Amino acid sequence: MDKELAESIGKAARSARNKLSLTQEDAAEKIGVSAEFYARIERGNALPSVPTLARISSALGVDADVLIGRAETEERIRRSKSKAPPGAPAPPKDPPELRRLARRLREATPATLRLVTLLVKELEGR
Repeated sequence: MDKELAESIGKAARSARNKLSLTQEDAAEKIGVSAEFYARIERGNALPSVPTLARISSALGVDADVLIGRAETEERIRRSKSKAPPGAPAPPKDPPELRRLARRLREATPATLRLVTLLVKELEGR
């Protein structure tokens, strides 16, 4: 593994993710990888495949040249953010806790969803 390349990708991905106010879990979900793998990418301990690199670029709205270290990272990110590319994600409006709960509910069993629904109804009644 090319450690310098991995660190460049990780640093640029973290910077772009933070500018979008996303958690690592949010970014991983948008990219379509596990949160653990995305965290390894940000730490420079894993190199994404080319398709995953393209999804990182698209999901975080950062140029692939920035990710691989072929551009001045901060300046390029600043310019790419001032002119948001078509389809770039809008900063999330929900707090990270709510986004985390929504992710967990999407993976929940029907029985768990019924239980949570009943709990919410009960709490709303108070």
